[in-house]
Amino acid sequence: MRFKGEEISSLPPHSLIYRGLAEVPDERGIFPDLTVEKNLLVGAFSLKDSRARREALHWIYQVFPILEERRSFLARSLSGGEQQMLALGKGMITRPTLLLLDEPSSGLSPLMVSRLMDHIRRIHQEGTTVFLVEQNVRHALRIAHQAFVMENGRVVLQGPADRLSEDPRVKKAYLGR
Repeated sequence: MRFKGEEISSLPPHSLIYRGLAEVPDERGIFPDLTVEKNLLVGAFSLKDSRARREALHWIYQVFPILEERRSFLARSLSGGEQQMLALGKGMITRPTLLLLDEPSSGLSPLMVSRLMDHIRRIHQEGTTVFLVEQNVRHALRIAHQAFVMENGRVVLQGPADRLSEDPRVKKAYLGR
């Protein structure tokens, strides 16, 4: 795999953050026995300067105000949607160039999925490229610019998201129309 022209397949995962790449795995990757703020600071490990860490925290709290309200709470006490926001905040605290999101809506209520997708859209508007792997096709196509439809591990359709959302095969198989 190449990122910004560099082969990164053999690099240890922690070194990727220094290159501008971050991932939020489908199991969220938060530490349930740490506070919200300590979880965010774990994500900021590559920011060596305390001022940079404070600024990064401030930015995350602007994007996710609920996390600032809950900054002293243990992560395990958060709702599923709040835990997902924490995982996103932890992944994006260093302002990566590319943020990989694996099934971020998994296990969330429909209301939380809508809110989460709004946050993902905002992350992109803030200048981060988002690579979203998502089974909630309806929501994914609403926020994506480009989309790929996979079946059995193979890409079967690709193109602009607005075009794919009108494709009869996508409508029938994924959108219930």
